[in-house]
Parts: sequence; C-alpha cells; structure tokens
Amino acid sequence: MQDKPYIVIMAGGIGSRFWPYSRNSRPKQFLDILGTGRSLLQMTYDRFRELAEPSQFIVVTNLGYLDLVLEQLPDLSATQVLTEPLRRNTATCIAYAAYKIHAMDPNATLVVTPADHLILQEKRFIQTINQAVDSAQLKDRLITIGIKPNRPETGYGYIQYLENENGTEALKVKTFTEKPNSKLAKTFVDSGDFVWNSGLFVGKSASLLNAFSENMPDVAEVFEEGRAHYGKSSEQEFINRAYSMVKNVSIDYGIMEKSDQVYVILGDFGWSDLGSWHSIHELQEKDGDNNVVEANSILYDTKNCYIKMDSDKLVVIEGLDNYLVNETDNVLLICKLGGEKKFRDFVANAKKKGEDFV
Repeated sequence: MQDKPYIVIMAGGIGSRFWPYSRNSRPKQFLDILGTGRSLLQMTYDRFRELAEPSQFIVVTNLGYLDLVLEQLPDLSATQVLTEPLRRNTATCIAYAAYKIHAMDPNATLVVTPADHLILQEKRFIQTINQAVDSAQLKDRLITIGIKPNRPETGYGYIQYLENENGTEALKVKTFTEKPNSKLAKTFVDSGDFVWNSGLFVGKSASLLNAFSENMPDVAEVFEEGRAHYGKSSEQEFINRAYSMVKNVSIDYGIMEKSDQVYVILGDFGWSDLGSWHSIHELQEKDGDNNVVEANSILYDTKNCYIKMDSDKLVVIEGLDNYLVNETDNVLLICKLGGEKKFRDFVANAKKKGEDFV
C-alpha cells in the first residue's frame, strides 16, 4: 500500500468557451455549472477526498483567484494555493507544483487533475486512479488516463498505445498527439487504436523532475533554483521571476509527446471535460425537441438549442436550430451551439468594448 498521493488541482483557466457565463473575475471552475450546489472546483476536491487528506491538496491558480479558492475550499490553507503571476500553460503549472512538493517530500506521488471535469461513476474513477498510483511507483514512469473516443474531437490530445501481452493495466504509449485537426482526429477514431487523453497525470515527483530535466531542461533549470525559496517568504517573488523566464507550453507538447516513459491506463467512468456549452448540452436533461432550457421561455419551431436566461425575464424564440442563447449580467449571446472555436474572437472583441463585458 503506497502512501496517500498529493492531489494537484489545476484551476487557473479563464473558461473563455463558457463566456459570458464564465468571466475573468469568476471563471467556470468556480461556478455551479451543473446545478449541484457545488462548483466544479469543489466537486473535484470532493471526488479526491477519498484518496487524500485536506493537507495533501495543492491548487495551482492565477494570482487573482487566491481568495476565490480559499472561499470555496475552506479546508485548505493559503500555503496550499500556488499562485501564478502569468498564464504559462500546463507544463509550467505542473513544474511549479512538482518542484515545490518534491522539496517538501522527495518520495511524493502526485495526481494532477484539471478543476473542471465531470466524473459520473466515481467509484470506478477512484479504482482507476489507485491503479495509476500503484503503476507510477516504477522508476520514471508517468501515467495518464485514456478515454475511449466516441467522436473525432479536435479539442483533446490522442494517445496510441501498444497492446500489452503480460496483462498489466499500464500500457506503453506509442504516440501522443496534441489536439489534431478534424481529418486526423477522424482517422484516429476510425482506426480504433487511439484513446483521448483525459488530462489526468500521475507520477512520483522524482519521475516528473527527471522528465523535465530530460525534455524541458530550460524549465527544470528555472524551478531547480527555487529550492532555496519554496515554503519561504521569498517564494512568490521567485515565482514571479521564474514565470517571466519560461515559455507558454503544455505538458502534452513539452513532455508527454517526447518522453519514452509515458504509460496509459484505460478508464471507463463516465468522463466529460465540460469544455464548452455543447458538452453541457449533451449532459443536461432535454425537452422533446432536444433543447436544454434553463429559462422562463416560450419556444416555437425551435430544436437542439441551449437556452439559459434569468428566470425574471420571459424569452420568446422562434425558428432556431442548434443555437446557444445565454444572457449573463450585461451580455446577451446568441450563436451556433457548436461554435467553440469562435469564442476567443467573441471574448477578444467584447474586451474592446470594455473590460466589464469579459
């Protein structure tokens, strides 16, 4: 039986594909998107409490969200919230957590998770994570969790693995491709040889440090210098400097695609990354015309839509098919439901109209 792992929750995103409901001041991980009474961050914390004590949680987030994290996770102390001064993607986020935890506990095992996923079958999920924790004890192994794809999604990484003849759960990764184009994604899904990368990673802190040294030596060199600062009053000043010195690179591209020590465990536990309005539409209860309606509404000849409005307003809609209609505070958005790729443009152009709109 291994010691309980540290749980590293990545909670620094701005959730632009959920704009205008998700705003810079309160992104989607801090919202009760599913109507459960708990935010996505709180649901992530609840899910992993079976595996770890509150003292073993680390949340990595943007400097501006420190108070939100502590408000939503009162079990955690401020020292357990690592604040990023700049957005530098997942490789830097994981490096910060791994180097700091390793300085405290050189034998630590880390489970790294996004803050905004949905897991429907939590017992099966915990069993899978426990398998990954056990498998990660072998020297330098990095474990990711793979999900069988049901569509040619271009927003996920894809993992091709080698069939394992000795029956162990961890399968050696053959190729790792980050966010392919639609044609390549369709080829992957049709082949049956690929699974989605769930964004969940498990590894010993020593294994992660070795992977950074081998594949991202510039990042390793920066965070290695932090040993004199982790856990001390000089830590934030060091981190501010460190983040200005590293590039914006994902862990997928920086390490997972390059390392020959990556293994995948196949998971089947009702997973969704809740990455867009479309993904929420797939999950929520629908009316007879396949509409998700969270509004006081009258609909005519309207189908396959997601309508979310304040209940104190009556919304009357006629003739829409596959649209999102959302009003949040001072923004009304009407667009194609599957138009996630346009949301960066929406947010960028709304910002030109005024900071209050984003």
